[in-house]
Amino acid sequence: MTRIETAMVLAAGLGTRMRPLTDTVPKPLLKVAGRALLDRVLDRVAEAGIGTAIVNVHHHADLMEAHLAARQGPPRIVVSDERDALLETGGGVVRALPRIGDRPFLSINSDTIWIEGLKPNIPRLAETFDPARMDALLLVAASALSIGYDGLGDFTMDTDGRLTRRGERMVSPFVYAGAAVLAPKLFEGLAEERFSLNRVFDAAAAAGRLCGIRLEGIWMHVGTPDAIALAEEAIRRSSD
Repeated sequence: MTRIETAMVLAAGLGTRMRPLTDTVPKPLLKVAGRALLDRVLDRVAEAGIGTAIVNVHHHADLMEAHLAARQGPPRIVVSDERDALLETGGGVVRALPRIGDRPFLSINSDTIWIEGLKPNIPRLAETFDPARMDALLLVAASALSIGYDGLGDFTMDTDGRLTRRGERMVSPFVYAGAAVLAPKLFEGLAEERFSLNRVFDAAAAAGRLCGIRLEGIWMHVGTPDAIALAEEAIRRSSD
């Protein structure tokens, strides 16, 4: 088991597909079943025993900072300020690297949401991450069984858990569920500029060091205003 002490919560996106809701509220603060997406993510981080959450902010940054200041956990919440530039997911991690340190860390999207199965998924990521054979371990969900997702999938996975990117015009069984354990060395030599985490995922895959585990439970893709209702219905059914 790899001990994960830090989570990088990616919360600086513009949420353009959620307009007009995100014209006045950042996407991470939109509520699903009465609770903000960001709070759902930070609750999972705290429940996994991760002591530090670094949250990057850009869109409606003042609202984000005020919301974070009112939270009780995880024990330490650090804001990574990106008001000056939209860095996307990869660039946001590069800016926060001095705070992340040199140990594997959890990267998690602030808008990812799932209903847990028998065992919580973040501890499963930590237990499965093996630095001897992987630089990135992604939580992936079954494309066909995910709520609100109608894409072609992202990856195929072999029997050893290694992931391969979906080919052009192909359909893949697994979609990235927005959470991963990453080795900081993936970002060595990368500039603080606008780029997606897909760049480091592809680099890890090229080296044969990109792996995945299948999410236990139900993953919900909350990408549009209409998808909120689908997620709320799934949560309601799970509690019946």
